Amino acid sequence: MAERKENAAFAAQYLFFDIECACVFKDTAKICAFGYCLTDENFNILEKEDVLINPKGKFHLTDRKGRAGIVLPYDYEDFKKYPAFPKVYDRLRALLEDENRLVFGHATCNDVKYLNLETARFHLPAFRFRFYDTQLIYMTRLGSFSRQYGLETITQDLNVEFTPHRAADDAYATMRVAQAMCAAEGLALPQLLEKYAVLPGYTAKGRTVNGSSLAIKAHAEEVRRAREERERAHAEFCRYVEKNRPKKRSPAVRYGAWRDKVFCFSRAIENDLSVSERYVSEIYSRGGMYSFRPDRCTVYVRAESDEGKRLQDARAARAEIVEAAEFAARFEEALV
Repeated sequence: MAERKENAAFAAQYLFFDIECACVFKDTAKICAFGYCLTDENFNILEKEDVLINPKGKFHLTDRKGRAGIVLPYDYEDFKKYPAFPKVYDRLRALLEDENRLVFGHATCNDVKYLNLETARFHLPAFRFRFYDTQLIYMTRLGSFSRQYGLETITQDLNVEFTPHRAADDAYATMRVAQAMCAAEGLALPQLLEKYAVLPGYTAKGRTVNGSSLAIKAHAEEVRRAREERERAHAEFCRYVEKNRPKKRSPAVRYGAWRDKVFCFSRAIENDLSVSERYVSEIYSRGGMYSFRPDRCTVYVRAESDEGKRLQDARAARAEIVEAAEFAARFEEALV
């Protein structure tokens, strides 16, 4: 870690880059443009260029969910006259592997993945360099890790002009984002990285390690602990439901006021054991049943945050949907 900080402190140039692909599949990424913006340590632009590349394949453009619709601001037919990736490989390697530069991108791991796929495709030596991610830096400054912030969203927040999907312009916008964050903090870029304990990612031999920050690591640990607690609570609730399920011919089941009702709760309610176990106990005492299958219930008790498949399944089963607060109000006397 000390070596990384030293490299950051003495870097004389910053390289911001972005990649566009003609198509991206699981094990294929045919690069058609490598855009970069090279600056000095004061963000003065030294070079800015779109390196256009013949992808040696058809254009099949989709978004992250695989849906069509993305349009690159290029004439696709023009790419046939540009060199293929092996012809520009040495130039890209020189740009990215210069030890006097800090390398930045937005969601950088995606672009590094594309580079590695292309080197594998053409049987070229893998790239080897460290890189930082302005998206990660932005999220760390904001203290918000529950969503991924697109470059367009960040540029709007920081009042940076942005033209999407032209590689050199994306690289330039990434540079301006870094510059805006430095200006807001009154810090040089290496100082900004140090203040927020941002660590670079690294790629070598075709393997990539994502960048991170101490804040993101702490958030990931918190998410992991919360997930384990939810899993533990759900397992305990399942045991409680099965252990206390009344026999089919018990008096409560045969004559209870809720004998024709099958309840199901939102997962958030199930995992709140102080509530869910009390509810189930009363449901059983009045002849009702509990099911973990919302498509088999007659009453679905919905937590405020529930908009997922469980709710959809309950609606499809024509179950009565009762809000958690309403359920508590309607049945509180019975649930005491």
